[in-house]
Amino acid sequence: MVVQSAPVRTISINTGYLRAKRALDLTFTLLIAPFVILVGIIVAICIKLNSEGPIFFRQKRIGQNGVEFEMLKFRSMYVNSDQMAHREKILQYMNGQKLNEDSSGKMAYKDVQDPRITKIGRFIRKTSLDEIPQFWNVLKGQMSLVGPRPPLPYEVELYTSHEWLRMAGKPGLTGTWQVYGRSRVTFQNMIEMDIEYLEHQSIWNDLKLIVLTVPVMVFSRGGA
Repeated sequence: MVVQSAPVRTISINTGYLRAKRALDLTFTLLIAPFVILVGIIVAICIKLNSEGPIFFRQKRIGQNGVEFEMLKFRSMYVNSDQMAHREKILQYMNGQKLNEDSSGKMAYKDVQDPRITKIGRFIRKTSLDEIPQFWNVLKGQMSLVGPRPPLPYEVELYTSHEWLRMAGKPGLTGTWQVYGRSRVTFQNMIEMDIEYLEHQSIWNDLKLIVLTVPVMVFSRGGA
């Protein structure tokens, strides 16, 4: 499935950079594969012990240029959870409404009290460990290590032509929004961060964002 759109302007990406980026994706993923597999096994066991249902959650996402693909995650919700609630939260987020706010103002745009999330699911979401299976999407070439997060189909249906610009690049495991914003920024700020990243892509910037992702995961900054 390909979602059609016609952006008012385009973002051109150097083909030499794209080849180097793909080489980085494959090399880095294969190098850390033993660690990823070990952590993945531990997470999988915890999921099975915590609640009934499959270990993995498969979800349709929209990738580069509007191409739909199946993204993998570790399951963090109870089986057969109502997805309509999430659609409503996404619409509120896109309209700039705050979903939750603590005393420090953090996570103002993330629903941290979602009852559909399991106990272990709350932890793996906060530390981004639920995203580990997406290294498989990276190996398949559907995603990259660095790039905008892939949106859901019903999100993209609401995109303006300007917002569609964030679809010009391959979606990533991490990126500018994940490192500097996550649930602490508005939808429009996220869009601008993604577009700016795509317009100024470089291998050095990708490496910097990969390195900066580690403390974000360790200290659970902006997670849910």
